[in-house]
Amino acid sequence: MLNRRDFLRAGAVGSGAALLPALGGTPARARTPLLRTRAPLAPVPFTAPLKVPDVLRPVRRTATTDFYELTVKEATAEIYPGVPATVLTYNGTSPGPTIRARAGRRIVVTQTDAMMHETSLHLHGGIVAADDDGHPCNAVMAGGSRDYHYPNKQAAATLWYHDHAHMMEAEHAFKGMAGFYLIGDPFEEALGLPDGPRDVPLMIRDARFDDTGQLMWVPDDFRGRKVALVNGTPQPYLRVRPAWYRLRLCNGGTLAEYKLALSTGDEMIAIASDGGLLPAPQALAMVDLTPGERAEVLVDFSRYPAGTQLVLVNQRGKVDSDTNLMRFVVGDGPRVAGGPFRRHRGVPSRLRPMHRLTGEDAVRKITLGIAGNPGAPTIDGKLFDMDRIDTQVPFGNTELWEVSNLDTYVPHNFHVHGVHFQVLDRNGTPVTGHETGWKDTVSIPESTTVRFRVRFDHYRGRYLYHCHLLDHSDMGMMAQMQIS
Repeated sequence: MLNRRDFLRAGAVGSGAALLPALGGTPARARTPLLRTRAPLAPVPFTAPLKVPDVLRPVRRTATTDFYELTVKEATAEIYPGVPATVLTYNGTSPGPTIRARAGRRIVVTQTDAMMHETSLHLHGGIVAADDDGHPCNAVMAGGSRDYHYPNKQAAATLWYHDHAHMMEAEHAFKGMAGFYLIGDPFEEALGLPDGPRDVPLMIRDARFDDTGQLMWVPDDFRGRKVALVNGTPQPYLRVRPAWYRLRLCNGGTLAEYKLALSTGDEMIAIASDGGLLPAPQALAMVDLTPGERAEVLVDFSRYPAGTQLVLVNQRGKVDSDTNLMRFVVGDGPRVAGGPFRRHRGVPSRLRPMHRLTGEDAVRKITLGIAGNPGAPTIDGKLFDMDRIDTQVPFGNTELWEVSNLDTYVPHNFHVHGVHFQVLDRNGTPVTGHETGWKDTVSIPESTTVRFRVRFDHYRGRYLYHCHLLDHSDMGMMAQMQIS
C-alpha cells in the first residue's frame, strides 16, 4: 500500500511529470524541482509588527457600483527582516489589499495580468455568475485584463480572493496571491462589533523557505512547510488596547490545517463562519481551519493586565515557527467603553437567524481519494478534465451531498463554488462550533464522510468543486458541475 511518505514523494516529484498529460495540458511554466538546502533562516520570534493589509479604494463610483483595479505582478518583500524575497502579489503586496463591499452594492474588479503566465481571479465564498467565478477556462492571459462583476447579494461575511489558474493555483497562492474581501450590511453593523483598528483580518498560510530566505515551492510538501505566515510575516506581534477585538481568521494556505487557540487557554467567542454570522455565538477553546475556511472570533483583551503577552497557538504545529503564530501585547489605559454588541449588556444569545434547509431533490455520493500508482488525487476516481462535466444539477434543487474521504492516511477538504451549504454531520456526529453556520468549505479527514445540504438557486452555469488543499486540486482532485 502506498504510504504517506511515498505519496508525498510522488506528489512532489511525479505530479509535475507523470500527471500532466492526464490533467489536460502542460502548464505555462515547468514545476520547480525538489531542492536540497541548508537550514532556513530563523529570525527572533515576535520582533516584527503585524502588517494589516491596506483597504483598496475604488478608482471610480456610480450610484450603484464601485470600480476597483487589481494588477497581478511579481514584487519583493522582506518576509525575513533585511532579506528581499520574490513574491506574487496583487497591486504589489502580499496579502493583497482588502476590498470592503456593501451587501446589495455592485463591485467591478478589473484584474490586469502583468506576469508571464495566465491567472484567474476567484472570489472564494462569493455568490457570483459563472463567468465571473474565476473558472480556469476564463483565464486572463499574460498582459491582458478582465472585468469581474460581484453583485454582493449576500449577507455580511469574510470572503477572500485568490488565483485559480489551471494547474497553477496552488503555487500562486503559496507565493502570495490572495487577499481579503469583506462584505458588510446593516444587520451586522447594528450589533456594534469591534471596528476600525479593532477589526483585524488575519490570513495564515503555510510556507517553506530556502537558506537564502526565498519561498521554496515544492508540490504537496506537507512535511517541509514548517513556517506559518500571518499576513505575510512569520511570528509577528500586535499591540492591542484593553478592549474587545474582532479577529477575522482565514486559512489562506494550500496544505496545512490550523487548530487555533490562545496560549492562556481562555475561550474565544466564535461569531461567524464562511458565509457570515452564526445563528448564535459559541465559546470555543480552539478553532479548527483547513485551507480556505474562515471563522470570526471575539477576544476581550480588557480582562488581562497591561503588559500581558498572549500567543495565538497552532495546536497542530510541528516546530516553533508554525506553532506559535503571533503574539498579542496588551497595552495600558482605560478599558474601551461599549465593547461589542453595544445594544446589549453582553453577548446576545442569538445572532443572525438561519433558515435550515430540509428535504432533498437528490442525494449525491462523492468520493475523494488517491488513485493509481504512484498515486493521483481524484474525485470519484477521475482526474480533473476541463472538457468534462461531472455532475448535472437542476436549477433550484435542494440536495444532500455525502462526500467521503476514502484515504486512510491523507486528509482532504471540500469546496463548492457558487453556493453556501449547511453541514449536517461528520461520520454521523453533528458538527459544532463555526461549522453550524453557512459554509463553502468543509474539512474531511481520513476515512471520514461529511454530509451537507445545499440549494442551487442563485445562478446557472458551470462551476467547480474540489479539495481546497490546493496542491491536491492542482494535481487533479477537482470536478465540474453544470447548473441548468
